[in-house]
Amino acid sequence: MVALLVVVLSGGDQDDPRTPAGLPGLPRPFLGVAVVGNGGRTAAVDAYGDVVDLRAPGPAGRALVTVSAKRQVAGTVAVKDVIVARAHLRDGRTLPFWRADWVRQRYLPGTNVLRTAARFGNEKRVVMRQIGGPGTAAFDRRWLTQARPLSAGAPTWARAMYRRSLLVLRALTDRHTGAVAAGAREGWAYVWPRDSSAVAMALAAAGYGQEAGRVGRFLSGLDLNAAARFRGTGAPVPARYAQGDAAGWVAAAARAAGLQRDGEIDGGWRWRSRADYQEGDAGDYLGNAIASSLDGPKTHLYRGEAARRLEDPIASAFGTPGGLVRASGDPGSGLDSAAAWAVRPFSRPALFPAVRHTLLRLIAQRESRFGIVPSEDWHGGEDPWTAPTAWTAWALAALSREGDDGRRAGGDRHAALSLVADLRRAATPLGLLPERVDARTGLPTSTTPLAWSHAFAILALRELWPGRAGD
Repeated sequence: MVALLVVVLSGGDQDDPRTPAGLPGLPRPFLGVAVVGNGGRTAAVDAYGDVVDLRAPGPAGRALVTVSAKRQVAGTVAVKDVIVARAHLRDGRTLPFWRADWVRQRYLPGTNVLRTAARFGNEKRVVMRQIGGPGTAAFDRRWLTQARPLSAGAPTWARAMYRRSLLVLRALTDRHTGAVAAGAREGWAYVWPRDSSAVAMALAAAGYGQEAGRVGRFLSGLDLNAAARFRGTGAPVPARYAQGDAAGWVAAAARAAGLQRDGEIDGGWRWRSRADYQEGDAGDYLGNAIASSLDGPKTHLYRGEAARRLEDPIASAFGTPGGLVRASGDPGSGLDSAAAWAVRPFSRPALFPAVRHTLLRLIAQRESRFGIVPSEDWHGGEDPWTAPTAWTAWALAALSREGDDGRRAGGDRHAALSLVADLRRAATPLGLLPERVDARTGLPTSTTPLAWSHAFAILALRELWPGRAGD
């Protein structure tokens, strides 16, 4: 016992590990930058081909390999905690890929099979990361051919973003149960009702009705009052209370998936005095109010001028001369990008002018070429978040198609395209969207990829280039 205590207190290699240094221009080892899998087992892979997270059954299942997110940030990950890609060289040495002269990574086209190549002097070594056996690549490609295409006018880069986003959702959605993991990382490999609902909508919009239905049915079986997030079994994860938008998002997912119970919100659902998508203190927040659809008229029943003349109670509670703010009755709480939800997926036409004003002001204020932050009074730093950037693009693209004012519609579409261009810049070389990126460099600063961001990217792209059969 004394000897053990001495080892622990002395900071031995096993008890006080240090993450190895990365190669120039690449992140340090053991930070997940890619995901592989097809909805059975799911793995996160770092820039050197190492498996840093592995879960089964399904992406929100039990961790077989996991790396603490806190240790990733601190740079204290032990080599023994991951599955390391190693090269066996002709001189007898066995080296990890982060000891190479250079490393390159790419997905095999149309698949979730990841190829990592490294050069050690004159020797090249390659590791392929895939889950599901030798037929995985063909299986992925067949699945991707079932997607509803973007329209013929969509640029090549948009088609590539669309395909990669669909493959990300494939990897992060349990193909048996419909449980969607937000990301393949400790702390993110859970099911958030809001995130998963966006995935169901994206899959339905892309033509994957069966997959969308599985997600919708999984969500309909959750006790949404029990917690903010859930395990792949449906069990609530403690420590974070239920959020006020959950029921609304699940209802929207059910409608998108065409389920028989089309998602009417239980009249007993409470959205007030709950946290919102920013997961901070409880309050009466714009996003929760929009998603709840419990207050005021069902404005989606109206069209045109009749809808624009209706007074929406959300405008009374959250409206200011500058736009829609985050907290009810608090103009100082700042404009909130969640205003976009009043266009898609919770259509409230009476709010469209206020939403347009809010979103265009947020875009005008952005200080990064990689997207926007969630809200004007955001306390989470200056780094852009890809999900709000994508959902704002979706709403503006929809507004450009809803109105009858050509000049205004053109401005809305231009703004939506500028945000999708921000997403394109924020994407990694593999085409993956991090949760957030550095405001100046665009390098990932959080979980990569994030299912929520890719779901909204799919929806925005489909709104901009709504392809039909034959395109």
